Amino acid sequence: MSLVILICKPFCKTLHYIVDFVSLEKRLIIEIDGSQHSEVKDKERTDSLESKGFKILRFWNNEVMQNVEGVLEKILEELN
Repeated sequence: MSLVILICKPFCKTLHYIVDFVSLEKRLIIEIDGSQHSEVKDKERTDSLESKGFKILRFWNNEVMQNVEGVLEKILEELN
């Protein structure tokens, strides 16, 4: 199985939001978040994207930097 993730820039009309990575085919959004993000601040955005049938995986910046294999493993689990 090939892994295709598109970088959405600067705006993906299907989503109406800027996201870090998206697979439209798999309906999967991957967000790499820094300290400016929080569940409370992102709730409206998350609810809107989930209502469109997308699953959102969120990772903190430091998690990606310190555990890239673990992050990739979680993404592949979602894709399979």
